Amino acid sequence: MCATYPFALLVPKSISDIEIQQACTFRARCRLPVITWCDPGTRAVLARSSQPLVGLMMNMRSNADEKLVAALLTQLIGTKEQKRKLYIADARPRKNALANGAMGGGSESSANYFQSEIVFFGIDNIHAMRESLSRLRDYVDTHGATSSDGMSSFLRHGGWTWGGGNLSSMSASVSTLGDSGWLIHVQSVLAGSSWIAARVALESATVLVHCSDGWDRTTQLVSLASLLLDPYYRTIIGFQALIEKDWLAFGHPFSDRAGMPIASGSGSMPFELSRQSSTGSLSPSPMRQASGSFPSQAPSPSHAQNNYSPIFLQWVDCVSQLLRMYPFAFEFSSAFLVDLLDCVLSCRFGNFLCNSEKERQQAGISDSCGCLWMYLADLRASEGSSHVHYNLFYDPTKHEGPLLPPAAALAPTVWPQFHLRWTCPSEAQAGEVEAICRNMAKKISELQKAKEVAEAKAKETTSTVESLTVELRNEKLSSSSAWNLTKRARKEIAAIKRAMQSLGCKIHFSEDSECVGIENNAAGIPQKSIYSASDEESSGYFQHDNKSDMSVFDTVLADDPVNPITRVCESICPLRTRDGGCRWPDAECARFGSEFVGLKANFNALDRLSIYDSYFQPE
Repeated sequence: MCATYPFALLVPKSISDIEIQQACTFRARCRLPVITWCDPGTRAVLARSSQPLVGLMMNMRSNADEKLVAALLTQLIGTKEQKRKLYIADARPRKNALANGAMGGGSESSANYFQSEIVFFGIDNIHAMRESLSRLRDYVDTHGATSSDGMSSFLRHGGWTWGGGNLSSMSASVSTLGDSGWLIHVQSVLAGSSWIAARVALESATVLVHCSDGWDRTTQLVSLASLLLDPYYRTIIGFQALIEKDWLAFGHPFSDRAGMPIASGSGSMPFELSRQSSTGSLSPSPMRQASGSFPSQAPSPSHAQNNYSPIFLQWVDCVSQLLRMYPFAFEFSSAFLVDLLDCVLSCRFGNFLCNSEKERQQAGISDSCGCLWMYLADLRASEGSSHVHYNLFYDPTKHEGPLLPPAAALAPTVWPQFHLRWTCPSEAQAGEVEAICRNMAKKISELQKAKEVAEAKAKETTSTVESLTVELRNEKLSSSSAWNLTKRARKEIAAIKRAMQSLGCKIHFSEDSECVGIENNAAGIPQKSIYSASDEESSGYFQHDNKSDMSVFDTVLADDPVNPITRVCESICPLRTRDGGCRWPDAECARFGSEFVGLKANFNALDRLSIYDSYFQPE
């Protein structure tokens, strides 16, 4: 249907395929109106096309084209459909649009399109842009610090003062810059794009943009308006998507405009890329006069055949002007734009070869050539966010909505980073403050990383100290518990030794508290108690059974686990002095020793046995 359009198009759903095929025949090069951007909130659309084929009498019409344009205006409010305002933005001067009618082209009539208004932006054609850039280059080469012939402008024309030897040359150089027309053309593109963005953002209107073929001035206006409307396109990834969509997919002829290689071949023959001739493009050296002005450049015989024009360069220049006006709105920097242009014009990458997406696909460009975006991404990845391609002042929160610059702010200046980088290298470093800030930011980033490393080490050290403190506390608790157990064991050993001595035995312990031997000294134990049973009964202490004895003993042990023997002795010993002192071992407590060691013995029953009684039953 259209060899210069992308493989997929966005059109209103109410339009059938037959109507689309009919509508494309009414537009130059079959470039019918299609949607290129849609407002996510209001659903207002930004559309593009080429000029309509209305003819010399401006009376040709197409029902399919009119229905397609009217469908772009449909606005759903609840269940009702309402029509938006339609602006048809013709990028050409009005006289040029009328002149194209003689070749079958022309412009729309507002009477044929519902609720429409035709606006002419007056942007000149590709030939005017080519001559304007040639004059600008001559101006910079003449009045720069160094020129293509290696001579400084301070010494040119035999003088030593600025600009050619006299003060009048200053005003002459300024007028020469104005005569180049480059800044005027840049301002026209900026003003037209700002007007389109304002209509979509403020009025929720639909804007259809076209020029003659719909791939030069149309692409400039549509892509720049999208940049103003959508913050996504002001990021690096979004800017790449914008160029891929509006410039590459919609068929801007880079091969013709920038002298890129073209694809040749047909049928089963392989396609080859051949370099175009540079004849008829910019002159290799400026033509200077003594007054500092330039001779009038009349159209050459090959004027119509020379399709070279800096359309893409002019658009990037417009982006740099917006970057200067809104330094916080763009993620990329001016250095990124310069490197982008250098890469495009170097022919090293296949993204910008050929004239359309179809030609690049047929020539197999993506398989045989490198990708520009991957190359730039690798450059940025080497230094991260501190790379020169990133805008140091980018803050997306400051410009979350559309950018709508007023007309008074659309006063462009010569882009120093690109146009003055060879002739005025020191002055071209307009971003010197930015470079200083970038270095400071880099140092701050390095300090921040060092701070994070130090904090991580400090955190690790703190964690280690805490773990060691916990271990030390546990060791102290273990040591204290072991020491308590040792003291308790010593007391128990002492009690056992006393109890065994009361039984007439001696126990020998080694240094590690292990029993090494027991000596029996039963001969020295008195065989008769010094107390009688009556005394014991009168004391009232032994008037309990065996079970109660052990319960008392168990209770005492539970009350004082540290020294149970002493506590039991204090509870049941009748031989203690009144002041609480113990006379053991002189008290001969052997008869009570069995209670000390926990044996169940009833000494009262043994005392009550007569000589004739038998304790053991006969067999």
